[in-house]
Amino acid sequence: MKKGWKIFWHTLFWVSIISFFVFIAHSERISMRALLIIFLGFGIINIALFYLNYLLLIPWYLDKKKYRQYAGVLVLTIIVFGLVKYGLASVFWTEMHPTVKGQKMPHEALKFGWYFTQTCFTSILFLFLSTVLQFSLDWFTNERVQRDLENQRLTAELAFLKSQINPHFLFNSLNSIYSLAYQKSETTPEAILKLSEIMRYMLYECNDNKVDLAKELTYLQNYIDLQKIRFGKKAYVDFEVNGQVTNQRIVPLLLIAFIENAFKHGVANDPKHPIKLIINLDDGHLSFYMENRKHVHNRDSSGGIGLSNVKRRLDLLYPNAYKLEIHDDADIYTCELSLIL
Repeated sequence: MKKGWKIFWHTLFWVSIISFFVFIAHSERISMRALLIIFLGFGIINIALFYLNYLLLIPWYLDKKKYRQYAGVLVLTIIVFGLVKYGLASVFWTEMHPTVKGQKMPHEALKFGWYFTQTCFTSILFLFLSTVLQFSLDWFTNERVQRDLENQRLTAELAFLKSQINPHFLFNSLNSIYSLAYQKSETTPEAILKLSEIMRYMLYECNDNKVDLAKELTYLQNYIDLQKIRFGKKAYVDFEVNGQVTNQRIVPLLLIAFIENAFKHGVANDPKHPIKLIINLDDGHLSFYMENRKHVHNRDSSGGIGLSNVKRRLDLLYPNAYKLEIHDDADIYTCELSLIL
């Protein structure tokens, strides 16, 4: 909390306390002179006691876990302040209690034991309030620090996860283009051009936490087109988008891992069993369905990083706002993602 705000809240607190006691005193018809004595004398003493504990005793002893020393100093402080209050009351007792049923209150009514006990309870109250305030501020400060550290950790982790996507995608795409070049395919330049469009989107359009869904869908379509070039126009993909694409936004590069795996581990050149990619949009809700036949000879022994990456990003960016189901059967691989945009 900034210093100016601290001063403001402390001032507001004391104004409220003093106003409350002034109201109580006014209802009992205490004279203005008595009010000045009470609030300028005893009020300053109590406020000094409050800040003595808040600014000095707690940092010197309690924060350093010197509990015995702190308890001893507190007891000594209560006694000293109790004696000071008793001395002040002795001097101004008649001014503070001018009449009782039309008679002057005798000075002997100020009994040391009774009054000293009362002042000790008052001192303990102000010491308790200052301790509660300090512990509350420390708790809120620690909570804020922990949240900031957690946010920094999550931000760093997301940046790392996102940094993995580009090299992973580029590695797979270059392998595909290398295969075309090795075969001296006439579609190699087209594939390189398509890859450059994809990379331009990944490098310049994906810097925000979320992007327009329309741009992300165009990116997915470009990737599918690139894979069709790789397969020599013999890749069979049913890519459907149902629902109205308006101003929805989505975390970038979220669905590509599933589509990459479909081409990498599935059968893409079977017209009877095309890769199915279906996206349904309905009132801020997106559902994604993918299905492909598994190619038993087209497996990556390293396992890849795509799915583990996207699952972690979903956990961080869509907590309690997504449902992911993956069914890995003997011949068919399906994936269903339900997402609240």
